[in-house]
Amino acid sequence: MSGSYELMALIDNAGTVLRWTQAAERLWGYSAAEATGRPADRLLTTGGESRPAGPLTASGSWSGPVALRQRDGGCQMVDLRVTPLPTGETDQDWLAWEAAPVEAGPRSGLDTGMLKTLFGHAPTGVAFWGLDLRCTWYNDTLTGMDFMPGGPRVGDRLPDLLPPGRGHRLEDTMRRILDGGPPSMDLVWMHPPAGGDPELSLSFFRLDDGDGRALGVCLTVEDIRESWSRQRLGLLVEAGTRIGTTLDVMRTAQELADTTVATLADFVTVDLADFVVREQEPLERLSSTEASIPAFYRGGMASIHPGVPEALWQRGMPVLVAPSSPYTDVRDSGEPHFEPVIDTSIPGTWRDHDPDRARVFRQFGIHSLMIVPLQARGKVLGIVSFLRSRNQAPFSSVDVFLAEELAARTALSLDNARRYSRERTAALALQRDLLPHILHSGDAVDVASRYLPADKHGGVGGDWFDAIPMSRNRVALMVGDVVGHGINAASTMGRLRMVLNTLTNLDLPPEEVLARLDELVVGLARDRPEEELTSPSVGATCVYVVYDPATRRCTMASAGHPPPAIVTPDGNVEFVRLPPGTPIGVGLGDYRSVEMELAEGSLIALYTDGLVETREADIDHGLDRLRTALAVPATTLEDLCTQVIDTTLAGKQPEDDVALLLARTLPLAP
Repeated sequence: MSGSYELMALIDNAGTVLRWTQAAERLWGYSAAEATGRPADRLLTTGGESRPAGPLTASGSWSGPVALRQRDGGCQMVDLRVTPLPTGETDQDWLAWEAAPVEAGPRSGLDTGMLKTLFGHAPTGVAFWGLDLRCTWYNDTLTGMDFMPGGPRVGDRLPDLLPPGRGHRLEDTMRRILDGGPPSMDLVWMHPPAGGDPELSLSFFRLDDGDGRALGVCLTVEDIRESWSRQRLGLLVEAGTRIGTTLDVMRTAQELADTTVATLADFVTVDLADFVVREQEPLERLSSTEASIPAFYRGGMASIHPGVPEALWQRGMPVLVAPSSPYTDVRDSGEPHFEPVIDTSIPGTWRDHDPDRARVFRQFGIHSLMIVPLQARGKVLGIVSFLRSRNQAPFSSVDVFLAEELAARTALSLDNARRYSRERTAALALQRDLLPHILHSGDAVDVASRYLPADKHGGVGGDWFDAIPMSRNRVALMVGDVVGHGINAASTMGRLRMVLNTLTNLDLPPEEVLARLDELVVGLARDRPEEELTSPSVGATCVYVVYDPATRRCTMASAGHPPPAIVTPDGNVEFVRLPPGTPIGVGLGDYRSVEMELAEGSLIALYTDGLVETREADIDHGLDRLRTALAVPATTLEDLCTQVIDTTLAGKQPEDDVALLLARTLPLAP
């Protein structure tokens, strides 16, 4: 409580001091000679700036807490009571000032000296507000912050210090805290309110005495401009490592949601066009109503709440929207939709036609919204919705820019994944069609084969194998590998395989077959249109083998291909070191054959480098694994193919496509 009131001064209606008592001298430190004749409002200043006395120098009664600036520069809180004293003269009423010092303890429970010691030099702005929600003390740091336009003032309420509306909202927060509510932490303050960077972080908490009785509210203010910029930069860096780690569109969509929730928004959804999620049914085939149409498929979502309770649709489900809504507007225009402040109580908005979303907004207190397009190479692949509920700060224009940057990076990953999936599907279909479905090896050998596409690169590769019967019971065996991956490599493989079929029918020796193939490929490259000359030249490795069961002679030549393996009937494995030869398409045509005799029941193993080469180990390690696999007897050639694949790859997905052709020599039919 306050002490007893004492008469301090008499003020005329112009606000000038007429009388100055000894009590006023003790309280202010000014003598009567120094105070008399001075404007009264100069005696009610803090922080070195004058404060208009307002009702304290106007006719009429007034009472309340007031801060006095003392002669020595100190500050003293008093309960001031102003009473009019009519003099009987027109417009010559006086005002009597009576004051009682506010004691540290019973009224405020706070010791000013202690506050100065604890918070006077703190880098964070600090202010204390009494039970009447008037400022009782603040430090110098708060004075230097761009928070209160006229600076903080002891005795004022927040609505007196802040722009209209903003102070009342914060005062409501303080009143709720005084009534026992939880502290309010990290309220982001921006200037102007609806745009620009976040500048300050405000936190409020209640102050209690030793018996748990409320003394008031403490406000702390922290400048976060630099930290907020670092946070945005950190989010972009994190997005670069977390988004687009695979060529899976659903995984990429979820990575965007996981990366941005909590840091940028409290609830994030990523909705994709149906042509992006190719395994889904086209949206136009799904049923719609007058109130809602299927517009997207849910690709990803994340929330600060466990289980994402805000979501109306789960991942993989079609997402419904009103026929006219900001979601379809963003999809159709490619421009973002920005609602910094959402008031669900106001009628006449798009939410009137979207009651389900309106209900979710009200239920979870969603108050700010951004919808940005996922746009890459001129095509909108979907949309991303960012919503805030717990974070009381509205989205700013800077947030929109950041969201667009994140969406653009994600969209590029999505488009790459989409193109990869489309090309891989086409290349696999083409390769399955171009590779032999049934190997016809005649009566010279039994054959078995395997083909394993890798999951990496831009699609399947150009690996191929074939077995072509020749005259006099002979058979041609071949395995090759076109440089590159994707649909171009697959189609090139098909052309080379057809050319080899034609050359085989000419009954040429292996070295001449490879030389003719090289010459033809170089000629085709020379005849390409000028605009295609910048594309990679066709290149391929190949091993070509002819086996004659009548003489048991095996003739083979290589165009830069891994060496064939020969397994004798007793299980000995030998790699044939052929003259290396240059890859097909180089144009040198320098190939030589090697001839050897094979025992009846011998095995010829031809393969591509994907079987024996990895990034971790060189080809010699791969050849050792292949030797081990071939040396173990198997019941059938099919079983041996499986055994070779399992041993050499050790259960791992191949880094490159794998083609394997096994041929076991047969006795000549009588």
